[in-house]
Amino acid sequence: MYDVAIIGCGIVGAATAYELSRYNLKVLVLEAQNDVSEATTKANSAILHAGYDPEPGTLMARLNVEGVRMAKELCEKLDVERDQIGSLVLAFDDEDLKRIQKLLHNGEANGVPGVRILSRQEVLEREPNLSDKVVGALYAPSAAIVSPWEFCIALAETAVRNGVELRLSTPVTAIDKGEAAYVLHTPKGDFEAAYVVNAAGCDADKIHEMVGGSGFSTQYNRGEYYVMDKTQGTLVSHVIFQCPTKEGKGVLVAPTVHGNLIVGPNTGAVDSGDQVGNTAQGLDYVRRMAARSVPGINYRDSIRNFAGVRAQTEHDDFIVEESKFAKGFINLAGIKSPGLSAAPAIAVMAVDLLRQAGLSAQAKDHFTDTRRRAVFHRMTPGEKREAIRKNPLYGRVICRCETITEGEMVDAIHRPIVPTSIDAIKRRCNSGMGRCQGGFCGPRVHEILSRELGVPLDEIEMDEEGSYILTTPTKEAAV
Repeated sequence: MYDVAIIGCGIVGAATAYELSRYNLKVLVLEAQNDVSEATTKANSAILHAGYDPEPGTLMARLNVEGVRMAKELCEKLDVERDQIGSLVLAFDDEDLKRIQKLLHNGEANGVPGVRILSRQEVLEREPNLSDKVVGALYAPSAAIVSPWEFCIALAETAVRNGVELRLSTPVTAIDKGEAAYVLHTPKGDFEAAYVVNAAGCDADKIHEMVGGSGFSTQYNRGEYYVMDKTQGTLVSHVIFQCPTKEGKGVLVAPTVHGNLIVGPNTGAVDSGDQVGNTAQGLDYVRRMAARSVPGINYRDSIRNFAGVRAQTEHDDFIVEESKFAKGFINLAGIKSPGLSAAPAIAVMAVDLLRQAGLSAQAKDHFTDTRRRAVFHRMTPGEKREAIRKNPLYGRVICRCETITEGEMVDAIHRPIVPTSIDAIKRRCNSGMGRCQGGFCGPRVHEILSRELGVPLDEIEMDEEGSYILTTPTKEAAV
């Protein structure tokens, strides 16, 4: 029997697994998808928000500011791409100036460091490509950009290195409450755990209902984005926001840690967490709204569109609490923006709630809290020569757009959480993220996965289960 079972391995589930791996506990993570960091974690704005937007006194406010502080140290220790570039919330008129003044008060009350209002001249000196209609901005130097999937993968890999057991492609289909334990039913067998953490994202309400719970329901909200080529990546040097509304933080324009530019999102209700298709109307809205902030974006350099679904509930705040219906069952639900920013702090709170529910957790004598990867394009010429000398596969560039080598891909395949799809390699190495979007390197990544995993080419998937690239006719069909 396990001490704790975590359902879901997006950023919140991974952070919770990481925190629990500090203790002498038997911990299990059940993830429905064939990789960690799927769903909302891989499809968002990739921003670590400073924390001026949430209302003072809310969980969201406290966990946002604390989470961003923790993320800085975690990303450093775990070798995750992060860049603290700061953010600007633009004002275009007197009403907007009143709004950013309110955000300033929020930021000061929430403990956001260095937050202040800039004049029009100060804003345009920092960002000359902004609209000349800007009259001022709220500046928050603690805001950062990050690779959200790499953050999640790093936390999950480190948890596994510290003894956490991860089961991929293992959705929870039912839960029975016993006297001493919960029994979690999955297509791959049943698992017993004394305590359960519900970090199932868009499905958190359904998981809670399996133990007789109620009190919140997921309201699916889709946001659509543009990813621009690196030719647009230096158009702005801060995260550029417009004044938020009741519907969200609005359309942003920001650099990415990989040198691109991200533009979006819009907001719109959808029927499920699986509705991640783009729409002409949604993308048109994103372009029109982004032009208010940065009119010079060249959309002919768009290399990718994507959409993500936010797991909102009818509650304005995060839901981080023990269920009123099931002792030892901890809900981490409604983790909308700034969920990525708050995730490390949410995880710490989850462990505290487990302790309050009766979990006895003794710290380990030895805990691995560092991780390093060999990233070829970040190496000096001397380091590259040495890497190739030790492993000639580092001398074979597979992804030309991003300068990703076969050595990096093979190393990724043999890390604690084995990537089995082309997009899983993409999330770990950044291959296929460039201008050609995998048009050149995709078939080569396909071959490398097949060779290293020892499985036929027609069993390698593009991303989620069932997304096969090649098909083989059956004998009957061949006849």
